[in-house]
Amino acid sequence: MNIELRHLRYFLAVAEEKHFGRAAARLHMAQPPLSSQIKQLESALNTKLFERTTRKVELTDAGRLLMERARQILADLEAAEFDVAEVGRGAAGVLRVGFSGTATYRLMPEILRLAKSELPNVRLQISGEMLTPQMETALLENRLDVAILRPPVQSTEISIDEIEQTPLAVVLPLNHHLALSTNPDESLPIASLAGIDLVSYPRTSSVASAVWELCRQAGFRPRIVQEATETSTLIAMAGAGLGVALAPASAALPLHDTIAVRTLTEQVTIGLGVAWRTSTLGTSATPPLLLSSFAQLARQAAENLHKSTLRP
Repeated sequence: MNIELRHLRYFLAVAEEKHFGRAAARLHMAQPPLSSQIKQLESALNTKLFERTTRKVELTDAGRLLMERARQILADLEAAEFDVAEVGRGAAGVLRVGFSGTATYRLMPEILRLAKSELPNVRLQISGEMLTPQMETALLENRLDVAILRPPVQSTEISIDEIEQTPLAVVLPLNHHLALSTNPDESLPIASLAGIDLVSYPRTSSVASAVWELCRQAGFRPRIVQEATETSTLIAMAGAGLGVALAPASAALPLHDTIAVRTLTEQVTIGLGVAWRTSTLGTSATPPLLLSSFAQLARQAAENLHKSTLRP
């Protein structure tokens, strides 16, 4: 017996309801045929998916694994159906794009503005405020076509076209003594943060790695009291007084009226680049020309923003 999509849908209904009767009602079918289909699926896989008692139905370890995989398979199928329908309605292509934290606020709006005129027949599916490791995994698993991320990445299958270098900035609560004792044009050395509570991106992020190395060179270990994957959450925690944050400098930092921003004396920069999975260029449903056009558009957006900051 070959496993079909209907078997996965039947299985997920039982797995989520933990009850054959409720699952059958949800699927608008009788319970005996549903039980039969689940038994056929278990037979095909040669493993038990459920532990059944008179009172409840529980997933086995194999069942929990299949539930995770089945959800992803059905989600990918739904996304593929939607994308194909979009192209059939006249779209020249669909690009699934991931953005790193501050790029979501600063670069993404300019990319969308340019795409409206430069790539009018391309629909962009946006996922914002992602960390580089998340986007790298999504590219490798074909859940993203392209990403605006901060290098480095681990996989040799990922190509990156760097579009800018962004300096790190110190983000302070408005009533913090370092904010009150300095003016907006003053910079702060990393050593001034020794012994101070910090809020940070997770250690696996590019920014956090750079911060830990800076602190190591200055002779101290950063005192991280809270972590956040989203820049908006990180800035909100800093604004609420939980700690000082280090983040890529941006005029578009969210919740800027709750924080004070100072440059970092060390003038450390973090790269930002357009990334895609190289090995998919010859086989991906996303045309290489579309990826190339998007990369050029992203570079243009970065240049436009850089020029705007230089204007008096």
